[in-house]
Amino acid sequence: MADACTDRLQALLNHFPVRARMFHSGALCGITDFSAPGEGGQIHLVRRGTMEVIHPGRATLQVSVPSLLLYPRPVPRRFVTDAESGADLACAELHFDGGAANPVVAALPDVICLPLESIDGAGQVLTLLFDEAFGENCGRHALIDRLFEVVLIQVLRHLMETGQIGGGMLAGLSHPRLRKAMVAMHEQPGREWSLEALADFAGMSRSVLAGTFRDVVGCTPGTYLQGWRVKLAQQALRQGRQLKMIAIEVGYGSEAALSRAFKSQCGMTPREWRQTRGDD
Repeated sequence: MADACTDRLQALLNHFPVRARMFHSGALCGITDFSAPGEGGQIHLVRRGTMEVIHPGRATLQVSVPSLLLYPRPVPRRFVTDAESGADLACAELHFDGGAANPVVAALPDVICLPLESIDGAGQVLTLLFDEAFGENCGRHALIDRLFEVVLIQVLRHLMETGQIGGGMLAGLSHPRLRKAMVAMHEQPGREWSLEALADFAGMSRSVLAGTFRDVVGCTPGTYLQGWRVKLAQQALRQGRQLKMIAIEVGYGSEAALSRAFKSQCGMTPREWRQTRGDD
């Protein structure tokens, strides 16, 4: 069950939102190639029919029940359906703020395939989404785009609550104690966190927190905090914010301190990073 006092997704999605845009609703018959799937992610909802999903270098997926296919990042693939009966799908592009650097994208595997009935609490949303996607109501595209975003949040909940992610951020957010320390860092990045303070949030000793965090998330709490702060700094740089203010907001007392942490994480200073982005 979800922790009623700890919203594990709010800070993530506030800082790194995702937007969906439906690009297909209807039948697919025969072979459909996604050899150049674009820059962002995609989500496919199979309402009816069977389908083979072929990925180069991977085992073929057999979809035989209504299912969700989530691709957080571009993955070439081929959908093979019956040439006559086909399969009914609703599909959307996913734009994650920050692109590949978005922490949600980085935390997910390349491909997720789930039976729709396994996604707890999604039944009514999926029914409404399919009714709109295969109907002709006015305003349907705007509504469907929002419903796809709701489905993605429900999938993230499902992955955390069922512990299906084996390591990294989402595995930490699945842990009944670590999640409290991680959410505290997400919500208060500017605070001068100590291992003792994080351990208090988690209800663990410092040594147990440090060891468990490393085993589950794959790094130390200090390294994770630095990575989170740098990701927030990158978002602020994309928005054209002043470096001095960014440094204060993400927990560094000066531009120089932020630059050192940023370079340690990214191999370049914030100013150099911003110069590599022509749109900033």
